[in-house]
Amino acid sequence: MKKGLKYYFITSIIVGVCIYSAQKTSFPLPRIVRFYVNDFLIIPIILSGSLYFLRWSKNDKNYKIPFWIILYISSFYTFIFEYFLPTFHLRYTADVIDSILYFISGFIFYYLQKNNS
Repeated sequence: MKKGLKYYFITSIIVGVCIYSAQKTSFPLPRIVRFYVNDFLIIPIILSGSLYFLRWSKNDKNYKIPFWIILYISSFYTFIFEYFLPTFHLRYTADVIDSILYFISGFIFYYLQKNNS
């Protein structure tokens, strides 16, 4: 991974862990941070980790995750976390904004990946 994507990945993990830790310790966070930031960060975290593994396993430092796979992963997260799980678990709530954030962050990942090879 080049610097831009690598820094985005590391920063996303650090921010996500801080938010998760704050929530577990009942530290008060603004609503937008509590409900939306981790949903925005998860797709690039998953895809960056996958990209790093795929580049290593294929021994191809220029490998890029195709756009259709990024759309598939974003759609998969939308289906699982915004449709399927809310019907079975009270912990999950369906939210259109979360779905939009999955796709926006997928597009950002695509852009960073495209410009960092």
